[in-house]
Amino acid sequence: MNLYLLIKLFHVLAAIWMISGVVGRGLTFWYAGRVNNVHAVHALLHVSEFFERYAVIPTGAVVLLFGLILAWMQRWPLFGFLQGSTSNWLLISFLLFVGASAVIAPLRLIERRKQRTRAVEEALVQGIITPELTATLNDQVVIRFRVAEFVTLILITILMVTKPF
Repeated sequence: MNLYLLIKLFHVLAAIWMISGVVGRGLTFWYAGRVNNVHAVHALLHVSEFFERYAVIPTGAVVLLFGLILAWMQRWPLFGFLQGSTSNWLLISFLLFVGASAVIAPLRLIERRKQRTRAVEEALVQGIITPELTATLNDQVVIRFRVAEFVTLILITILMVTKPF
């Protein structure tokens, strides 16, 4: 197997793991907001956090790194029209990926994760699902971001496979 195919395999496997993490995190978080037992909420948020910490966050950098290496190996124009190319699918994919994972997520979600952790700890002490915990589980900023993140990953996948422009 040549180096290009090996890098491409790692890129695809990392992308699969990251997308699986996004889906797993989203489903467990969504279900945590629908159960009525504080211990079940805690367990589901623990699983959601596992996906976040071991699939979504670290793998994003790996996907990006292997993607950049592949673009360099194939001499694809990463910056599209800025390099005088007529092909812009890679530029759009790059901007979507970096925008979603490196800019928006840290700015909007880190503090909300801390609030959610505090809310679940307080709810566990009280033994009930508190209004604060309910509010963090229904936080529209988090929900909208995660839906947008998933849609962005679908769009990037379509661009990577079809290379339409």
